[in-house]
Amino acid sequence: MIKANNIYKYYDNQPVLDDLSLTLEKGVCNVVIGESGSGKTVLMKSIVGLLEIDRGEIWYEERNFHPLDKKQKQIIRKETGMLFQGGALFDSLNIEENVMFPLNMFSGDPYQKKLHRVNFCLERVGLQKVNRMMPAELSGGMKKRAAIARAIAMSPKFLFCDEPNSGLDPQTAIKIDNLIREITKEYNITTLVNTHDMNSVMEIGDKVIYIHEGRKCWEGSKEEVLYTTNKELNTFVFATRMAQQIKKA
Repeated sequence: MIKANNIYKYYDNQPVLDDLSLTLEKGVCNVVIGESGSGKTVLMKSIVGLLEIDRGEIWYEERNFHPLDKKQKQIIRKETGMLFQGGALFDSLNIEENVMFPLNMFSGDPYQKKLHRVNFCLERVGLQKVNRMMPAELSGGMKKRAAIARAIAMSPKFLFCDEPNSGLDPQTAIKIDNLIREITKEYNITTLVNTHDMNSVMEIGDKVIYIHEGRKCWEGSKEEVLYTTNKELNTFVFATRMAQQIKKA
């Protein structure tokens, strides 16, 4: 479980995150939605520690993250997997080397043990016999699956996914959604997914959090999204649905 308590983040004296509190539950997909510029990515980067918050607290289980020293933060980072928008595989490394990268960084295991873990993770995401292939040789969906394999290489307690379906066709997007949901429940991970894709929200959103202008304006289940009376959320859902229909047409 992760808790953010009354967090603030300012840019040019303007609040990007404004007294925002939330709880990310274990073993479920916690999905954050909101318009572009609403603060979703800043929130994720702040929780992960890529950005320093100006006020507030972020707790990883019983550990208050931001006051920790470098060594203590490193322990939490070892427990964290990150799926970046676009996958963010290293173009100069083959797939085996990409998935092994966090193991080389954080693990002192011998090569054969790390290789066994790499092969296990690739098989878990449905990728076999791609070890020597370069990222440029993979389709968009395969790149995302390889990036998920890398994200789970260290058996994380916490998984962060930033727009995991960006640039994917609808069928591939569903496969990625299902994979994230399966891994979350199978390994009882605390998962945070940032997305603007309402199809993804309805597919995997066990808990949905809507952010508007840096504030948490609504939270509930994916079923409750459809019946909310929250004006801003209704506007967002309608606009997103319309955009998806136009894209399909």
